[in-house]
Amino acid sequence: MQRRDFLKTGSIAGLTTLAAVSCTPAPTESRADAPDISITDNFELNEVTIDTLQQKMQSKELSSRAITEMYLKRIADIDKSGPKLNAVIELNPDALSIADAMDKERADGKIRGPLHGIPVLVKDNIDTGDKMMTTAGASALIGNIAGADAFIIRKLREAGAVLLGKTNLSEWANFRSTRSTSAWSSRGGQTKSPYILDRNPSGSSAGSGSATAANLSTITIGTETDGSIVSPSSVNGLVGIKPTVGLWSRTGIIPISKTQDTAGPIARTVRDAAILLAACAGVDPKDSCTAASQGKALADYTKFLDADGLKGKRIGVEKDGLHTNFYVDALFNEAIALLKSKGATIVEVEVFKNIKKAGQDEFTVLIYEFKDGVNNYLAKAGSKVKSLADVIEFNNKNAATAMPFFKQETLELANKKGDLNSKEYLDAVNNTTTVTRSVIDKLLKDNKLDAIVAPTNGPAVCIDLVNGDYDNGYSFSGPAAMAGYPHITVPMGVVHGLPVGLSFVSTAFDEAGIIKLAYAYEQASKKRVPPKFVRDLLSGNGK
Repeated sequence: MQRRDFLKTGSIAGLTTLAAVSCTPAPTESRADAPDISITDNFELNEVTIDTLQQKMQSKELSSRAITEMYLKRIADIDKSGPKLNAVIELNPDALSIADAMDKERADGKIRGPLHGIPVLVKDNIDTGDKMMTTAGASALIGNIAGADAFIIRKLREAGAVLLGKTNLSEWANFRSTRSTSAWSSRGGQTKSPYILDRNPSGSSAGSGSATAANLSTITIGTETDGSIVSPSSVNGLVGIKPTVGLWSRTGIIPISKTQDTAGPIARTVRDAAILLAACAGVDPKDSCTAASQGKALADYTKFLDADGLKGKRIGVEKDGLHTNFYVDALFNEAIALLKSKGATIVEVEVFKNIKKAGQDEFTVLIYEFKDGVNNYLAKAGSKVKSLADVIEFNNKNAATAMPFFKQETLELANKKGDLNSKEYLDAVNNTTTVTRSVIDKLLKDNKLDAIVAPTNGPAVCIDLVNGDYDNGYSFSGPAAMAGYPHITVPMGVVHGLPVGLSFVSTAFDEAGIIKLAYAYEQASKKRVPPKFVRDLLSGNGK
């Protein structure tokens, strides 16, 4: 969850100088911990794709075990020492045995699919029925061992993926305080941007974004309520897909909102994200939302990867996205020109103008659904705390470690709310989900559009555990999040060494359509830039 998104949905703040500001290091960090200059990075698997790893395993150049060992060493070198990204909250002690099993199957002639033997990191709010904990980064949930895999984790295992470990996140998916700092949790500490180390990799899927960008694994899984897949993907130079709500099951995921929550892929290429998207889709009887995906979820999204996919398409450009800040505006105008050059027709549209009331009611929906969802999850979990009230009490009793920088007023506000039959809640749901879907669908239909584009957000902000997050100038996550519609972000360029993404949004279950557009843009632009682990903007120059 991007805290600033639901507080300022649709508002555009000036940001002409923020991108060039050098940050003050987080209070818990020492400048001596970070390198003075960009590191020399000769990791053999840098920027490697799923297809390349499959080719290496097929030719016996590498095994799944060897690949897994390489990523484990990479995590030790980059995440736990060196730049100390702190993106991985826990490693899977069974990772190598899973890799061995996949190697044996390959030797016996059994290949499960494109993810066979591929290491994957998943966010630490997703249940894994193994030896790893599921805590949402909260010290209150330390010791919570899930009794079973989340539905999407079961799908991952069936696909042959190697569950490498779990990633850090903004605690409670950034739904604990109005003054929170993204990418910080009481269990995992502060995750850093691999591009400029005193910058925030964005929440709440911060660890997944930082890890993928830094090549700690090939692909990762994040979750989103509003912005938590697309924002960390954007600021880390990645491809992130927030699926239509219902394409991926939420069973076994610590919730915020039954209306808006979904997990989704984070990758370095559109192709890799599309492969992971298909692998985890499916109807889950325990998540009624997935029934809507029957006949709409596809077994293969890679067949829509067409380098000429923009030709003849009509693309809506969000007007608010044209005037964010000098740096991002230049990148967005360049992107629009490229879309035109590849055969797309551009039409200016206004999304935010028509959903302002929805943005105001979104938070009301979330606090009601958070209380209901968390209470249901904890009642069946293996944690010592069994309710939201228990969490609040734990945090109060352990404030020095659980709440050293910001408090829990969002948890407390949610706990005071009634049930999901409350008129305030029902009215707010209608004013968010229903209205936003209507606005997006009408714009698409009236203008005969294939998608709507805008900058995903501004560049990464400074880590500030004293004041909390500040506005990075723009966010386009709200419309698709409130509607439950698909959203993909692709690298659009860099601002002083900090990546910025381009968003493609469409209607329900049109993942194939926006993947086609995003792939064509990706192939024409090639804007993905690997990180250099620069200490700060001024010392590293961030270029």
